[in-house]
Amino acid sequence: MLPALSELAPPAGVRSRSINAENPTGAIGSAASASSHLGRGRKGSAWGSLPAGGTLDLVDIDGPGVIRHIWITVPDRTEAGPFVLRDLVLRAYWDDEDEPSVEVPLGDFFCNGFATRALVTSEPIVVAPTGGMNSYFPMPFQKHARLTLTSEHGADIEHVFFQVDLTTGDNIGSETPYFHAQWRRSNATTALGEDHVVLDGVRGSGRYVGTYVALASLSRFWWGEGEVKFFVDGDDELPSLCSTGLEDYAGGAWAFQDELRADPEPVPITFSAPYFGYPFCSSRDTTGASEFIHAVAPMHALYRWHLPDPIWFEQDLRVTVQQIGTWQHGLFERSDDVSTVAYWYQSEPHAPFPVLPGAAGRVPR
Repeated sequence: MLPALSELAPPAGVRSRSINAENPTGAIGSAASASSHLGRGRKGSAWGSLPAGGTLDLVDIDGPGVIRHIWITVPDRTEAGPFVLRDLVLRAYWDDEDEPSVEVPLGDFFCNGFATRALVTSEPIVVAPTGGMNSYFPMPFQKHARLTLTSEHGADIEHVFFQVDLTTGDNIGSETPYFHAQWRRSNATTALGEDHVVLDGVRGSGRYVGTYVALASLSRFWWGEGEVKFFVDGDDELPSLCSTGLEDYAGGAWAFQDELRADPEPVPITFSAPYFGYPFCSSRDTTGASEFIHAVAPMHALYRWHLPDPIWFEQDLRVTVQQIGTWQHGLFERSDDVSTVAYWYQSEPHAPFPVLPGAAGRVPR
């Protein structure tokens, strides 16, 4: 999106900053200062390292300011296993909070669930070849911002390439909502007829901006009839907003297939668009980590950004998705393996997040 004329000159006191391994504090006039054999300032520190069980600070900076772009890439597997993108956890802490406002496995935050890379071309999230993960969600803070990457992987990650572009000195009003993101999983743990909870316990005012869904289909036939429901500002039994089905919510139709037919087998059509997409579909294990047959439970991933169509809330918010399928004999209840990321802005303080499962509880099927 091109800037408006009012954005062509910086507001008074606002500075552009960039944080990476070449300039880990984002200090003015200090980028590209590390040395290599080519000399001072000649690409001397292009990456950070993340030991097994350790934490790497991506950002640790005083405000006020706005994180405007995050770029990061890591290997998707090591000799310790193929699930690096689920084993690493991205967290963000705003101002003086002790509990994170963002807590999501790295891959899932960037719409790369199942610890598997997929290309994504959307307005706030872009994943470019090969594994270049980008976020353009603006993340304002008043006093301080800390962004971390924690490893629960079994081996050291030798190379974490990253860059965070931000501004400081911004006028962040006291009513400005903060960015949040949360991961949840229902791993065949819901009873038939029970909805997967995408987000719950939100109190305060704000705006819901997006959903990512990574679903492993554990029953036969079509998996995506479930409706996404938004319970807003006191809604009880019934929500104020509801989709007509999961593929409809992601902007698609007719099961994302080339045609509805029994024979020959239909072909799923993945796609990626500015505000919605179905970027990943696979029923094969591609990790190369096993000598056995590669067939797995069918995996499907989709996203929807509520940017031109905001979902505002003033008091509280709850988001769920039904688990409903269909076949020639009609609708039926399901219990699949559903992982989701909710993205939203809200006034602080936020409610405590549910405990994030450990790496063993995040392993893809």
